[in-house]
Amino acid sequence: MILKLKRTPGLFIVGFMGAGKSTVGRSLARHLGWRFADLDEDIASREQMSIPEIFAKRGESEFRRAEHEALQRRINDVSRGVPWVIAVGGGCFAQAENLDLIQNHGVAIWLDAPLEMLRARVSGAAHRPLAHDPVRFEELFHERRPAYEKADYRIPISGGGSDAAVEDILKLPLF
Repeated sequence: MILKLKRTPGLFIVGFMGAGKSTVGRSLARHLGWRFADLDEDIASREQMSIPEIFAKRGESEFRRAEHEALQRRINDVSRGVPWVIAVGGGCFAQAENLDLIQNHGVAIWLDAPLEMLRARVSGAAHRPLAHDPVRFEELFHERRPAYEKADYRIPISGGGSDAAVEDILKLPLF
């Protein structure tokens, strides 16, 4: 059974790195019978290099450009009326132009995990270039929260993991 949103066929899963956006998004899409996309995977595929390689060879500003273009392509898919669950990178929703695109073309759901949980999840993760410096990691966490707070819904992440988050999303008055 494919569930339909009341207003738009796009759910955007936002939140800090390590919050579980990809895992929750994939599971949610399966439950809804919708398509799933992970913007980081889209970017890596299109650029033919990993996210850390893009950061190392081209810099964060070039990554953000590619991220914005990937988001725009997915929004074009959503605009065609095909229902999608889209996991966006941790910094995507914190960029004003991306926040506007998402707010105008779908429903943003913020996975809000505590800082210590996020630290534990990303410690030693080589594929997360912005997680290598623990001081900068915490600064980014606090810097991005005001943007995440603009999401349509907030889902607290706790010990229940991704299954609990999906259940909480399915209870939202969206369908």
